[in-house]
Amino acid sequence: MQQETGRRTAGGTCAICGATTNPSYRPFCSRRCADIDLARWLNGAYAVPGGQTDADEDGDDAKVAEGEGTGPRGESNENE
Repeated sequence: MQQETGRRTAGGTCAICGATTNPSYRPFCSRRCADIDLARWLNGAYAVPGGQTDADEDGDDAKVAEGEGTGPRGESNENE
């Protein structure tokens, strides 16, 4: 039984043309369809939606003055 999951199905149909997938190119049926999908990504046809982001990735508002705090590996920068 095939279960529909967006454009692909669990039973193995190509995400581009709908043909049966080839294990060598899964989730596509051929190199041609895999290349079409790659070209769409590279040309910006697909986009990952993003919302407003914080300047600081972890979400806190703490700011460290230049040269203070810890280095990239957690070492203290005090002795530099």
